[in-house]
Amino acid sequence: MKLIEALEKLSNMDGVTGREDQVRELMREYLKPYVDEVREDKLGNLIAVKRGKEGSPTVMLAAHMDEVGLMVKNIKKKGFLQFAKIGGIDDRQLLAQNVVVHTDKGPLRGVVGSKPVHIQTDEERKKVINADNLFIDVGAKDREEAEGMGVQVGDVVSFVTKFARLTDKVVLGKAFDNRVGCAILIEVMKRLKNVSCNVYAVGTIQEEVGLRGATIAAFHVEPDVGIALDCTVAGDTPGVGEGEAPAKMGEGPVLTVADAGLIAHPKVLQLLIDSAKEHEIPFQLETGIRGSTDAARIALSRDGVPSGVISVPARYIHSPAAIIDLDDVEHAVELAVAAVGKVSEVF
Repeated sequence: MKLIEALEKLSNMDGVTGREDQVRELMREYLKPYVDEVREDKLGNLIAVKRGKEGSPTVMLAAHMDEVGLMVKNIKKKGFLQFAKIGGIDDRQLLAQNVVVHTDKGPLRGVVGSKPVHIQTDEERKKVINADNLFIDVGAKDREEAEGMGVQVGDVVSFVTKFARLTDKVVLGKAFDNRVGCAILIEVMKRLKNVSCNVYAVGTIQEEVGLRGATIAAFHVEPDVGIALDCTVAGDTPGVGEGEAPAKMGEGPVLTVADAGLIAHPKVLQLLIDSAKEHEIPFQLETGIRGSTDAARIALSRDGVPSGVISVPARYIHSPAAIIDLDDVEHAVELAVAAVGKVSEVF
């Protein structure tokens, strides 16, 4: 399976936070030929291991499987569905989105609706419509029909966006945050051949609501080094100030110096920088981003784990569709492979 093919299949999968089953099973299938063991923990993290020499360091590579989405919180009398947001989503991106409601009876298509613009007041038109004033229309005439279709409170809702190539190097898709990290994780394990260290490839759950899966997985794995594989904001679009988001698409993977939850361990950051320079892999440095990654929780596991982050710059993350450059993805794979190969020299 080629990297681009894995990325496409993973992007098209639905895995809103807390319901990562589809993604986990696909990752299990992809990882199995390249690891010594693959298993699932009690909460749903996927943990695969490629064993190295006895007594060698243990590296945990983590990529979260979940995506931002919605959850049904109420079925109104006329059959419309009120929802809560799962993960950080801008309300302005929700209106008129095509969605899928995942029910026990199967998926239901729907659309996010609001009061029609034709009958809004001038003041209403000037304001962003709050998510609490939006609803999902699945075509039901009333609450009873919606329930008969299988809808119930707690059903998760994902966006409808299919993977597409915009150019030879640039692709569009759903949930690149963080299916691109999942695709990188699989490809890294595929390319790692004779490594001295023990390498754990972990697909984590519930990252978008507090890095929960990584917290549990790191406690179990007990790594000596942690590296999160994730997405970050590409600040190369109109309206973004020079210092707001320095990472740019097409200029290489991004190494986190510090974010809201992590100050990268100096030895890990230097390992990544040295690996990139040694193999002539382009890279970018980033600090000051408000969010964080699984590395923030890995770092705090047990008595502490030196940790860092390799991210792919992506436009429009945490929205129904994002854009990335495939060269950045390939270079992220190359960097992760090179860094893992040097871990035993540093740790």
